[in-house]
Amino acid sequence: MLTKTKIYLSSPHMGGSEQKFVNAAFDTNWIAPLGPNVDGFEKDIQDYLGDHTHVAVLSSGTAAIHLALQLLNVSKGDEVLCQSFTFSASANPIVYLGATPVFIDSEPDTWNISPELLEIAIRDRIEKYKKPKAIIAVHLYGMPYKVDEINAIAKKYDIPVIEDSAEALGSNYYGKPCGALSDIGILSFNGNKIITTSGGGALIARTEALKTKAVFLSTQARDHAPHYEHSSIGYNYRMSNVLAGIGRGQMEVLDKRVAARRQNFDFYKKHLSTYDSISFLEEPEGCFSNRWITCIITDSFKLREQIRLELQLDDIESRPLWKPMNMQPIFKDCLHFTDGTSETLFDKGLCLPSGSNLTQEDLYRILNTVTKTLDL
Repeated sequence: MLTKTKIYLSSPHMGGSEQKFVNAAFDTNWIAPLGPNVDGFEKDIQDYLGDHTHVAVLSSGTAAIHLALQLLNVSKGDEVLCQSFTFSASANPIVYLGATPVFIDSEPDTWNISPELLEIAIRDRIEKYKKPKAIIAVHLYGMPYKVDEINAIAKKYDIPVIEDSAEALGSNYYGKPCGALSDIGILSFNGNKIITTSGGGALIARTEALKTKAVFLSTQARDHAPHYEHSSIGYNYRMSNVLAGIGRGQMEVLDKRVAARRQNFDFYKKHLSTYDSISFLEEPEGCFSNRWITCIITDSFKLREQIRLELQLDDIESRPLWKPMNMQPIFKDCLHFTDGTSETLFDKGLCLPSGSNLTQEDLYRILNTVTKTLDL
């Protein structure tokens, strides 16, 4: 008896030329970290983001945030302002360094960090403690945050911004690519991202000197000497030459992957926006989203769960929107500046399958399962 194939939320999608670069690594015995694919992948990303960027490819996006915080001299006793509505990898590296996260709620236009609440938080911390050391803002689900407003506030108080673009490669803000819009950018190439290296990430620096320091820290901070000399704590965070080869092949199809994900969004919106109980996040003026994941907002927690469970019965993966960091058990005692926006999104929001390799048959199967619930 034939059974239906599981539909995943966001599965890897190879373009076809990845094997060529991986084979080159094997043929030349460049298996260990570093090598031509690492250099080439960094150049590919730099060419995509613009000549003013300097790219270091790393083992993960989390590693990139950790190094970014360290490059900004975040240390024990410092506070870092972080978007609350995000994945925990945005916040965990703050704790790695002994610093304390302070969480900021989202605003409804983009679902990203609220400029208003950000400034309230900065003023509060300066008055009651000390100036925060950095801001982590996230382009959630590929939708750019309000870059101009956030950068203006950051400049006003002289606080650097780490631009978490883990979900936003291929998105842009007024024509400028996400990842290259603030002081330090980060990318993720995890298996569920718009392109993947299986596991991996990148740090986007404004200067070659900052990239050089990031690379130094990511290769165990080995000093220049004929023996192994270390005057700083380092990390094993560099991407391997083999995985970078996968990335080189993936960069060749990035624009196609963005187009496919946006088509998924258009399909869902066309067929589901006719229901009063379903709404979608639109692109504000100047924002171009890669639509990494298509998300719907239902009119109640009950309906969201009915849809999610019905999809699950049909072996279709979906997932509630991110649970805000200030609601997570590990961060429940952290200071937060919230107004309920992200909590409501979490309660009513659902991520639908959005992979660039979804077929029309897949999409109609998902649609029919969702509408079966909505039509009850």
